Amino acid sequence: MPAEGAPPASPLEQAVLRALESVIDPEIRKPITELDMVDRVVEAGDGRVEVGIRLTIVGCPASDRIERDVRQAAESVAGAGNAAVELSVMTPEQRAALTERLRGGRAARTNPFGPGSLTRVIAVTSGKGGVGKSTVTANLAVALAARGLAVGLVDADVHGFSIPGLLGLVDDDGLAARPTRVDEMILPPVAHGVKVISIGMFVEPTAPGGRASSTAVAWRGPMLHRTLSQFLTDVYFGDLDVLLVDLPPGTGDVAISLGQLLPNAEVVVVTTPQAAAADVAERSGVVARQTGQRIVGVVENMAALVQPDGTLLELFGSGGGEIVASRLSTEGAAVPLLASVPLSMALRQGGDSGVPVVVAAPDDPAARAIEQVAAQLSAMPRSLAGRRLDVSVR
Repeated sequence: MPAEGAPPASPLEQAVLRALESVIDPEIRKPITELDMVDRVVEAGDGRVEVGIRLTIVGCPASDRIERDVRQAAESVAGAGNAAVELSVMTPEQRAALTERLRGGRAARTNPFGPGSLTRVIAVTSGKGGVGKSTVTANLAVALAARGLAVGLVDADVHGFSIPGLLGLVDDDGLAARPTRVDEMILPPVAHGVKVISIGMFVEPTAPGGRASSTAVAWRGPMLHRTLSQFLTDVYFGDLDVLLVDLPPGTGDVAISLGQLLPNAEVVVVTTPQAAAADVAERSGVVARQTGQRIVGVVENMAALVQPDGTLLELFGSGGGEIVASRLSTEGAAVPLLASVPLSMALRQGGDSGVPVVVAAPDDPAARAIEQVAAQLSAMPRSLAGRRLDVSVR
């Protein structure tokens, strides 16, 4: 890229610059040309070209991929072996300009998902632990992303975080993928097209040789609120269509904080068919409604298992999802049962392997049920409550 006062770019340089527009930063998910990462493109003679790329930080975890993609893009114009790529690092001033541009003029540490946001926020709650809420949330996020939506996922279950493992963002020692920091901005790891943040990405093993996934987070209310707030303000998700929030079981601090931080959130309640689970799930929906959120549906997990002979094994009973949906429905605001997700070996195996069932076995009955949820949520009209409408009356 010619500096100010330099001769205009040659046809080869211009063609390479256009090719670099297709190179996407894997963390920020924007073209490197828009991020001011292209330092120079210089024709070196004999059809060769030299490309200089500015990485955001020293030790950028995506450097190898960026270098490979840049070389491929440049060689698609100059020919195989005719492109040299040199990596450098942005100056503090360039990095500050980048973070300012990404914030879109918003001040640092502001919540981009509050009233007026165009992002649909869907909180997934259960009231009761052990009903598969996080498994449903992880698969739902991937299913929505597969439909072409830009999806983010906040693992707000600080005490029982499991989203990194469910989405394959952990290594063999249980250590979750670390987010990249650009100054005060946190770039979330991406799995199956979903941008993910979790407290599990920040914890360390409590003992030498221990597994990070077994580390306990013993925090009380103020720390929980601060963590959720930081996930919303400091993490750069970019322009999202949907932000899913995996809530912890219960109706305590985090559920209340969510109502304060994301008052326009819509809520999906997860239960099992068991009557006892349905009673507790109903309470979580009641609390969500008390904080001003709208309940958009119920998902019944662990429904009847289809036997080889075609009969159904109702291991956890039946009817819990319909009971919760009926009890949470009000006059003029019916709450639908979005789907019943059957017990499934493939669903369990996908959670253990980090490859969600909607990817690993899309024809499995559980995967089809979750896809049904994604389809219904995508088709639902959004509430305009709390959103500014750009209209005027003459």
